[in-house]
Amino acid sequence: QVQLKESGGGLVQAGGSLSLSCEAFGSAFNFDAMGWYRQAPGHQRELVAGISIGASPNYADSVKGRFTISRDTASNTVSLHMNPLKPEDTAVYYCHGYVVKNNANYWGEGTLVTVSS
Repeated sequence: QVQLKESGGGLVQAGGSLSLSCEAFGSAFNFDAMGWYRQAPGHQRELVAGISIGASPNYADSVKGRFTISRDTASNTVSLHMNPLKPEDTAVYYCHGYVVKNNANYWGEGTLVTVSS
């Protein structure tokens, strides 16, 4: 059974930085795409950043120039470096993996990022 496990969430002041990491367990394959979504209270889950094999990363307009996604296919991990953070970045951040062959989506349980003003 494939599981995605996030780490690195926490509380940070506005203007600070935080890095999130996600590792896939129980997977015998590489995800075709991995990324990060977030969901703030009262809002829908939204894509923050994504990265596919052989393609350039894509970012939500709200985080362009501030967030950087990276991926290590050898270890099946994806990371998100966030700097500088704003209070509106406060949300639960979810790791996501997608496999084209199975048209299957995999989600982590989420990690909370809180940015204080």
